[in-house]
Amino acid sequence: MAKILLVDDAAFMRKVIKDTLIKSGYTDLYEAVDGLDALEKYDEVKPDLVIMDITMPNMDGLEALKSIRSKDPNANIVMCSAMGQETMVIDAVRSGAKDFIVKPFKADRVLKTVTSIVGNP
Repeated sequence: MAKILLVDDAAFMRKVIKDTLIKSGYTDLYEAVDGLDALEKYDEVKPDLVIMDITMPNMDGLEALKSIRSKDPNANIVMCSAMGQETMVIDAVRSGAKDFIVKPFKADRVLKTVTSIVGNP
């Protein structure tokens, strides 16, 4: 079973993604509230996939992405943000993101991305 780390400073957004994944059979889910928390949880959990917001306090998602990828070049990280700006997408992909999801999420888009990276639950 794939371990998935959900990183977003908004509890509601973590819940939306978590509920979508649970309904589809993914159950090994972990949460972090910002980039710093994500770095700690990444080291603890060693997830197969990280779904991470860009705009967060303390450490944003792009900084966390770069930090995780510097420690683990094979890390699977999908970035998400309400700001679907082209420059952010390009920066995230150049920094090693596997994909980029724009909020508000469509459940089928989230699931397609997750299954393409970690397979079915």
